Amino acid sequence: MAQEYRDQQNEVNQLLEEETNKVIHHLTSRLPKDVLERLDVMGGLKEKLYNYFNQNFQNMFNRYMTTSEDEMVKKVRNFIDKEETQVLARYSPKEIAKLLDEVGGADKFNTGEIEKSVVNMYGHLQGHIQRGVNELETHTNSILRQKTDVGAFVRGENAYSIVKCAFKDNLYKPKTVTDVKLSVNILDSELISPIFHYQVTMEYLVKDMLSKHIVDSIDKEVEKLKDERVDQGLEELADSEILFSKIGKVEDFTDDNVENEKSKRYKLVAKNIMEKLGQLRAEIDPAEFDQLNIRENLKKIIDIENIRNRGFNTAINSITSILDTSRMGYQYIENLKNGRELLIREYEDSDVSNLPDERYQIKMKYLDHAQLIEERKAYDVQLKSFETEVQHVWDIVTVIYEDRKPGGKVTDFDDLAKKKKNRIKTTIKDKTGEPLYEDIDKVWDEISFVKPAETEVERSNRTYVYEKDKIRSRIILMREKLVKMYDYQYPVERRVIEDRLHFLERDYFKFDYMINPYHIQPGIILDVDITSIKRKKATLDAMANVLNEFLHGVSKGFQDAAFASFSRRRSTVREDINQSFSAVDNPEPHAAEASGSAYLDLINSDDAPASTSAAPKALPAPKKAKAAAAGKAASKRGRKPGAAGKRGRPSAGLKEV
Repeated sequence: MAQEYRDQQNEVNQLLEEETNKVIHHLTSRLPKDVLERLDVMGGLKEKLYNYFNQNFQNMFNRYMTTSEDEMVKKVRNFIDKEETQVLARYSPKEIAKLLDEVGGADKFNTGEIEKSVVNMYGHLQGHIQRGVNELETHTNSILRQKTDVGAFVRGENAYSIVKCAFKDNLYKPKTVTDVKLSVNILDSELISPIFHYQVTMEYLVKDMLSKHIVDSIDKEVEKLKDERVDQGLEELADSEILFSKIGKVEDFTDDNVENEKSKRYKLVAKNIMEKLGQLRAEIDPAEFDQLNIRENLKKIIDIENIRNRGFNTAINSITSILDTSRMGYQYIENLKNGRELLIREYEDSDVSNLPDERYQIKMKYLDHAQLIEERKAYDVQLKSFETEVQHVWDIVTVIYEDRKPGGKVTDFDDLAKKKKNRIKTTIKDKTGEPLYEDIDKVWDEISFVKPAETEVERSNRTYVYEKDKIRSRIILMREKLVKMYDYQYPVERRVIEDRLHFLERDYFKFDYMINPYHIQPGIILDVDITSIKRKKATLDAMANVLNEFLHGVSKGFQDAAFASFSRRRSTVREDINQSFSAVDNPEPHAAEASGSAYLDLINSDDAPASTSAAPKALPAPKKAKAAAAGKAASKRGRKPGAAGKRGRPSAGLKEV
């Protein structure tokens, strides 16, 4: 049994023959010629050597077999004794699983919980391994880059979700500490578990579930249509055809007739039930609460599924568990559950002067479209307020600058232009007829370039880059003008203006550091503020792993539907090289008939060459052969051969051909 069809005797004979020949060859190469002539090398010596090797081999093999058999017998005997002892020690000959099944049934005693525990253990192990690999990758990329940038912070597969990321020197320790602001936007369509506001109505939740059911049903119908086309031997649907097919099937599942209770939209949930759920939110006034009402029982059924809180609680559990396992502890957490907002700080104290140089703060908030509209309105008002305040200081500085000019002296270009105005008019402009510089409308304010006119795109998605640059430039110009006016003097006016500029500049930079709500879409907004030592970067590296793991667990990621449905087979199929007798496979049958008739006209004409006159005419293929060829061509293109074979019986057709 152990040899597995090996010829042991031939192997032994080959071994003995090789060893004997080695000794004979050694003797013939080392001994002198006259000695070899006296020895009977080819006769008795070789036979004696062969017998000597054979005898020694047999002795070794027998000794090995005897020892192996003794050891095997001992092991088998011990195994049998052990099994007999276990059988005798049993209270009942029944198997434990059978006994448990008879006592409680499969639903009472099963291994489900044990299997879940094993899966959890392997999941935690995989998470620790993956976290270690991510840390190694982050450190490696940081070493190769020789600096810390956005690419080392969030990896490529999640880079699309970044709204804003900025590295800047710390205000108090600019040389040794860096501050990082990272904003991530996870859209509603990319969330694995959808999030709803606490105040959303029951009717909205039910309609959302019905909408998902309708979309899933439409997808199944389109998949059936695609399979039917493949079975019929037709071409696959293109991306646009699939989209239009889905759009066309929407009316099969719902309609816009809200008042008719027999409408398709009330096929799954009746109209009166939808009316009971209308305007019913997460809480009912205790004075109106009745456990036997239809409304309360409908609410209880929906609340049991926990659809309202499931998504946001999942995100909170994900971020907190990742922080715990990543050794990123936190002393302060505030969960505004009804507001769908979470605030986590590493330290409870919020005073920057009392905090260490390694710290972080995470703010996670869910925003819908209505909230974003209000956020954008507040952003517009705040920016307009900054423009007003900076313009006011600009006017004050300008008035003080004009008042400090010495009378009759040229201080700047404007003074020189006023002084030479009349001279320019009489000398140049009166002769040429051109208007004076002062009479021309000025479009450029010499602070920022001329702003282009807004289109609908800019009005709907305001970036405010032009306005922000203008504010920043005015602050810089005012500081330069103050230095030019006062030089090393510090009167009260200068101190008051500089204090005001410092206040506006500090708050403006905070405002500029915030996310522009025009760049956000409805979904989760994750704001991370990190302060880390430049040479240490402990919090930076750890938070990079936390964010990547959180995004992987909460977000499905960006999905390109066109790319996901792309089939390489479709791009490599060429209809012009399908050599078949089937009319289905010919993309231009009329062109083929025309070319065939032209060829017949050529060979039947008097001017045709002799070589073509003897060419036989092509015989029409039998119908069954055509079907067989069609099935063969379909199988070449990767379609199912079963359907074509059932219709055309390819085996019979091939026999006739």
